[in-house]
Amino acid sequence: MPLNVALQMDPIGSVNINADSTFRIALEAQARGHRLFYYTPDRLTYVEGRVLARGWWIEVRHEVGNHVSYGEETEVDLGTLDVVWLRQDPPFDMGYITTTHLLEMIHPRTLVVNDPFWVRNSPEKLLVLRFPTLTPPTAIARDLATIRDFKARHGDIILKPLYGNGGAGVFRLDPNDRNLSSLHELFMGINREPLIVQKFLPAVAQGDKRVILVDGEPVGAINRVPQAGETRSNMHAGGRPEKVGLTERDLEICRTIGPVLREKGQVFVGIDVIGDWLTEINVTSPTGIQELERFDGTNAAARIWEVIEAKRRG
Repeated sequence: MPLNVALQMDPIGSVNINADSTFRIALEAQARGHRLFYYTPDRLTYVEGRVLARGWWIEVRHEVGNHVSYGEETEVDLGTLDVVWLRQDPPFDMGYITTTHLLEMIHPRTLVVNDPFWVRNSPEKLLVLRFPTLTPPTAIARDLATIRDFKARHGDIILKPLYGNGGAGVFRLDPNDRNLSSLHELFMGINREPLIVQKFLPAVAQGDKRVILVDGEPVGAINRVPQAGETRSNMHAGGRPEKVGLTERDLEICRTIGPVLREKGQVFVGIDVIGDWLTEINVTSPTGIQELERFDGTNAAARIWEVIEAKRRG
């Protein structure tokens, strides 16, 4: 059954078509006969009981420099569509949160992926706190004394913004570092949010594994190896993707968190695992499915659409 599908995402004209997961999802949707409507989050509105978006019906193709064609600009009532994808990148700020409130008004009559209520209530660096036996020592704090005490206990730590993404603003502070106070002042001058602090995991030198889960089930993984001299392994920060398999520990983590993700309508999720430890559960706009497909031949996009199509039939 062909579906009318909206993509709420960052500007599609500038995506890297060989890496962007949303673009791969769009290609798969089109190949399955679904029709695509595209808009950016700033064009999402609520007007007199309707949730509307101004954008374009599009066609996509895997051609660098010619990957999207636009129809006439138009306004669409999202409540009349079958599926809306919530796929813009963080920061997870009030603008992002507002989009989840608006899309929640049409879900589940229109299926919003991932479920916007639980996206809003499951920020990537906070959802992991539900699973303390799977995660490294972690603190969430704005107070400098608390962060200092944590560093005194663990010596080598990672300090990062609670609602950032892509490795931006991530710092490693080893036992000899003297910059904690200055970094704290810098972050406090930028926003009013707490920071997240975690014990540094030396296993990151061997990579930060991104495990892809679809409807709570693992479908594969890629390894992201940091550049020489770097702590961050995010591909946005220059990390190198490599082929990797799933270990028994990875599967144990997935068995533990998978039912929670399925229950909360998180269809497409990417978790980060360093060594034996779960560090993030990414539900906003996870990446990695194109790299997984190249390494293993696993078409995660097809599996995602199989789940969505079953939900729409259901």
